[in-house]
Amino acid sequence: MKLVFATNNKNKLAEVQKMLPDTVELLSLNDINCFDDIEETATTLDGNAKIKANHITEKFEYNCFADDTGLEVESLNGAPGVYSARYAGEPANTENNMQKLLTELNEKDNRSAQFRTSLCLNLNGEQFLFNGICKGKILTQKQGEKGFGYDPIFQPEGFDKSFAQMTSEEKNIISHRGLAIQQLITFLINLK
Repeated sequence: MKLVFATNNKNKLAEVQKMLPDTVELLSLNDINCFDDIEETATTLDGNAKIKANHITEKFEYNCFADDTGLEVESLNGAPGVYSARYAGEPANTENNMQKLLTELNEKDNRSAQFRTSLCLNLNGEQFLFNGICKGKILTQKQGEKGFGYDPIFQPEGFDKSFAQMTSEEKNIISHRGLAIQQLITFLINLK
């Protein structure tokens, strides 16, 4: 089965490719010559995932899945949430996003947070949604060199290290995206 993963993020693509069964041939946007800037204009993660998946299915006629992920910080009323990738403004910059978040949490005792991924699958004319959540907390400073995005400042519950200190295999088992992808994989395996 051929499936397009609607992302330009090479880290995300590699992370997901490692998790999928050999029966799924994963194609990137580059593989299908899609160089469109798909604007994420929805106010929810589900909405943005649907926008991206629908764009690929409608324009390129591929079965496709797309995700949107947000970091939701309890003491910031769920911010940055749907705006996580561009939290510090444009142009989007991971370092600036992390620095803004650390500054905003500087005086706060409650550092509880969760990553949430919404994944939308368009398959043979039908649409399915999967969600994954990973609870944890925001560290006071960056730790680790692996991963991407907010990984250096997010420590998942039950662990004494950040996502950026974990191997991709360790992270995929417990991460928000890993959990959503596992639901997708289970769904695909059970298709008749």
